[in-house]
Amino acid sequence: MLEFYKNQELDLQPIDEIVPNCWINAVNPTQNEIEKIAALGIPQDFVTYPLDMDERPRIEEEDDGTILIVVRIPTSHPQDDPDIPYGTMPMGIILADKYIVTVCSQPTSILDAFSAGKVSKLSTTKRYRFTLRLLMAVTNRFLDALRDINKLTDKLEDMLSSTMKNDVLIKLFKCQKSYVYFSQGLKQNELVLVKMSRLAGFKKFEEDEDLLQDVITENTQAIDMTSISSDILSGMMDAFASVISNNLNVVMKLLASVTIILELPNIITGFMGMNVRFTDEVVSSPAVPFIVLGVMLVVTFVAIYIFNKKDWF
Repeated sequence: MLEFYKNQELDLQPIDEIVPNCWINAVNPTQNEIEKIAALGIPQDFVTYPLDMDERPRIEEEDDGTILIVVRIPTSHPQDDPDIPYGTMPMGIILADKYIVTVCSQPTSILDAFSAGKVSKLSTTKRYRFTLRLLMAVTNRFLDALRDINKLTDKLEDMLSSTMKNDVLIKLFKCQKSYVYFSQGLKQNELVLVKMSRLAGFKKFEEDEDLLQDVITENTQAIDMTSISSDILSGMMDAFASVISNNLNVVMKLLASVTIILELPNIITGFMGMNVRFTDEVVSSPAVPFIVLGVMLVVTFVAIYIFNKKDWF
């Protein structure tokens, strides 16, 4: 799908065809749409690279000045692993002579906010500044997604304190995967931002240079936030694993103690039921069952007292 936008006064407005100094938003473009973009003098590979879900962030520049910037952006419940809260996918930004093109394999709220006019004072004629505003939105989306994951892990932590079901632990593991994807994506984006700071086009105006430094700062903050949250979650999961193991040991110790206590009466009654010769007086005495019962109770209570004193229950 191809969408075309151009700034009218202070806001972006959709247009029906490609015109100079417009923004072309390509979401999962077809082969015909890719060729249509390539007809503008943009290398076709620049359009197809960001459609690969495993594409790494990087910058490429052609001899004619066309620049391809590939970054990772957050996406909720990605298609390759819908069970995790968030993942990342590549997004391409192509800076041509008279056009700016964004390429993504799936719709994203970042580009939707730009196309819906929710970002003010955008100018498609200032392609470098437009790119920086877009990268700032990507970094802010990472921070928002991290806050969502942190809220989810807090909720799961409360659930885990009252239940030890495996599905809660699995959900926490899925959150850990999201942190890993974010960490890798943000670190790779950081390398792209550093390379961008060396390009003359992003240092032509002081406002653009300051905006680029702000993007780098926000990206670094997102990296630190991801690292801290991931370490906290890892420590929490290790602690709960230790708690589960300790609870299992307590249950096994209790069951072993109860088994020993219950076995003592069986030993006594088993001995009395053996072919042991007793005198006629003992056999015929009505007090024998009570004596045996008393011995069983005494031995049992003595064992319970010893076990309780040694904290074996």
